[in-house]
Amino acid sequence: MKTINVNDLTNLVGQSVIIEAWVETVRNQKKMQFLILRDNTGQIQSVNEKLAGREKITAVISGLTSGSTIRLTGRVIENSSVKLGGIEIAVESVEILSLAEAPLPLSDGATLDNRLDWRFLDLRKPANRLIFMAQTVAEQAMRTFWQERGFIEIHSPKFMEAPSESGAELFKVEYFDKTAYLAQSPQFYKQMAMAAGLDRIFEVGPVFRANPSFTSRHDTEFTSVDVEVSWIDSHEEIMKLEEEWLHYILTTIKETLGSDIERLYGVEVVIPKLPFPRVTMEEAYAILKRSKYTVTRAAKGDLDPGGEKALAGYIQNEFGHDFVFVKDYPASVRPFYHMRHADNSGLTKSFDLLWKGLEITTGAQREHRYDILTQQVLEKGLTLKPIQHYLNFFKFGCPPHGGYGFGLSRMLMILLGIKNVREATYVYRGPRRLSP
Repeated sequence: MKTINVNDLTNLVGQSVIIEAWVETVRNQKKMQFLILRDNTGQIQSVNEKLAGREKITAVISGLTSGSTIRLTGRVIENSSVKLGGIEIAVESVEILSLAEAPLPLSDGATLDNRLDWRFLDLRKPANRLIFMAQTVAEQAMRTFWQERGFIEIHSPKFMEAPSESGAELFKVEYFDKTAYLAQSPQFYKQMAMAAGLDRIFEVGPVFRANPSFTSRHDTEFTSVDVEVSWIDSHEEIMKLEEEWLHYILTTIKETLGSDIERLYGVEVVIPKLPFPRVTMEEAYAILKRSKYTVTRAAKGDLDPGGEKALAGYIQNEFGHDFVFVKDYPASVRPFYHMRHADNSGLTKSFDLLWKGLEITTGAQREHRYDILTQQVLEKGLTLKPIQHYLNFFKFGCPPHGGYGFGLSRMLMILLGIKNVREATYVYRGPRRLSP
């Protein structure tokens, strides 16, 4: 006999089967023993009668602990009183594969920090497994979308000689006899691909930000999803690409996992209408002013978290939409490589995408003209020498291009209604967490 998954047992009533599973609970009664077992497809009840001649099986089951792994052979029988599918397994033999220490160091009421300390135990919960099932489906949908449209995948280096974004939020590392920096984004190398003539590229990989924030939305290492496209006329083309991409991803997730997400998280996966609403930053500020919301002084020219939520509330009320592009940010709050509007050099051809009041994307058309790009570097108070390798990409011909960076863990957080990015990340890294 081959090992059977729990979700296949319904079709095997009356047959002997072998299952390999985790022990959830053991109930010892006077004449019977009940085992609740779990694998990655579901739960099943197993029963053992304490009859003469079965003392060895009874002793093995009595010694089992929650979290142990076993190989169980038994016959599938119908029992309408059993809540787990109306079937159970009558035990024929039990083999212990590993015996868990008791008690487990993680209880149902554990704090988030305790759960992160024992992350491998926390991940055993079906709801937590679903997070990474959704991540897998999302990434596969992303790749299908890209491949059908002629994109090429790159893997950019994570050790860098110079900062990839700014001088802030950098991790410095010893690199032989030099100092290197962990990449804050693959931005420079995405643009290198445009100068190389690759035209359409994507990357899914780690990025690092030395951000001391302890908010529910920040981490120091996360998976960034990045896209860059050549031969564009405007950042509007990039926004159109992203909204079609997200529509495809969410449609795939809903078709594949929608019922599981609703059952375990109580959240409906909503397929967004196309196109997404768009507002300029100037319009966003006017909306917030009418809503009696004042953006904090530190965020002037940008949106703070409260402003993002207030704007999202307005968009939901006016358009019934969970997404909104905020575009045309002031040059003062955008990187030097964002292209400026020809008729207003104070504004960039850039955007952020908000989903249910949380920023998940930053994107823009990039400046591809060498002379203008170097001028914008100097205007930002930066020097050319540390980034000359990057600037060289634009010396020998480069097409107009643009792209976006997208936060994978933030997507999962919003999709499932999880309150903290720590729970939407396989193993979280923050200012005070380097283990497990």
